[in-house]
Amino acid sequence: MPDVLKAPLVLEFPFTRSLGPVQSAFLTGLRERVVLGVRTGDDRVLVPPVEYDPVTAGEIRDLVQVEPTGTVTTWAWNPEPRRDQPLGTPFAWVLVRLDGADTALLHALDVTGPESVHTGQRVRVRWAEDRTGAITDIACFEPADSDDPSDNTVTAPDHDGVFADPVTGIVAPARLDYVYSPGRAQSAYLQGLSERRTVGERCPSCAKVYVPPRGACPTCGLATTERVEVGPAGTVTTYCIVNIKAKNLDIEVPYVYAHIALDGAGLALHGRIGGIPYDQVRMGLRVEPVWTENSRFPDHYRPTGEPDADYDAYKELL
Repeated sequence: MPDVLKAPLVLEFPFTRSLGPVQSAFLTGLRERVVLGVRTGDDRVLVPPVEYDPVTAGEIRDLVQVEPTGTVTTWAWNPEPRRDQPLGTPFAWVLVRLDGADTALLHALDVTGPESVHTGQRVRVRWAEDRTGAITDIACFEPADSDDPSDNTVTAPDHDGVFADPVTGIVAPARLDYVYSPGRAQSAYLQGLSERRTVGERCPSCAKVYVPPRGACPTCGLATTERVEVGPAGTVTTYCIVNIKAKNLDIEVPYVYAHIALDGAGLALHGRIGGIPYDQVRMGLRVEPVWTENSRFPDHYRPTGEPDADYDAYKELL
């Protein structure tokens, strides 16, 4: 039995959002070293601010400046900071209730060890040197009784939340790093492709051969363990003509993507058709895979030169 494969994968994209008046004032305030909250109908001050009262759901717009000093309400030690976290050395995650606020703000506290942080501790904001209108404009918190306070802890004058050149939108990168394991069945399939073979698995009940294999028959619900090598040639069952140039894809348009029923397979997989003008691709066309140097899967499929398959030979695979 082949080893089960695994590999690190990264899913990453930039998330762009516009800001309403409250979030715009809050982030613009951070850029100007001002921390703003919002006052609710029951006279509580929420930091970070929200646009709707969490109790009444009513719209709230009454901005209130709070102090850059506050009290730790709870904390957790982070011994191994990860990529893009506020500090590159071990630090404490803290919830800080800033003076003048009724709720707590989550951020990092720069201390030497867990023995240097406690609930009730007085802390203050350490401002980032380069501020752009983001939560990272607060570089971190530091103990309020530090012997060497940061030069960036200056308290700004009272402000009503109206700033020149307000921040109206942000781009937040979203990223997921994870290790993916395709499991027993797909590991065998991928290892077969590395040898330029296509391996599926047969259902013990309906006898369909699934490519790529799924480990179980989706129709019968039974586990599949019998491996079957299919292809390499196959038949185009359906296809589409692509007229849009995809980013980072070095293929000239128009081109054709098709469902291809490999010989011996119980369903079709998809692949690009090459070696033939796009307007000559058709249902029933017999094709074979084309591998490029060091490729892990067929680059495309090209005509074999055989006569087209009869419709009855592939109609059940449409």
